[in-house]
Amino acid sequence: QVQLVESGGGLVQPGGSLRLSCAVAGSRFSINTMGWYRQAPGKERELVATISRAGSSNYAESVKGRFTISRDSAKNTGYLQMNSLKPDDTGVYYCNLQLRDILTYSYVEVWGQGTLVTVSS
Repeated sequence: QVQLVESGGGLVQPGGSLRLSCAVAGSRFSINTMGWYRQAPGKERELVATISRAGSSNYAESVKGRFTISRDSAKNTGYLQMNSLKPDDTGVYYCNLQLRDILTYSYVEVWGQGTLVTVSS
């Protein structure tokens, strides 16, 4: 059973910053690819950013230039740095990881439990 631990959400004023983390518990699984999604109240879940195994990243137009996705392989943790936050960025943020099982060489997709980000004055 793979465990992900998301953290870093909270209340921030417009223009502020937050960094979200998504940590994989244990050393059996390594991060292959990662994505961050968000779901605003009353809206569907949308893709915010992705990062490939090689480290190339892609962003939704609405967050380009403000958000940065990254990963630390040594810590088996992924991050989403969010700067210049706007009220429209409010929502529950979820990490989605494709993990490689280093024992079986298989892949598994897992979701974090979600962390709430509220941007408000």
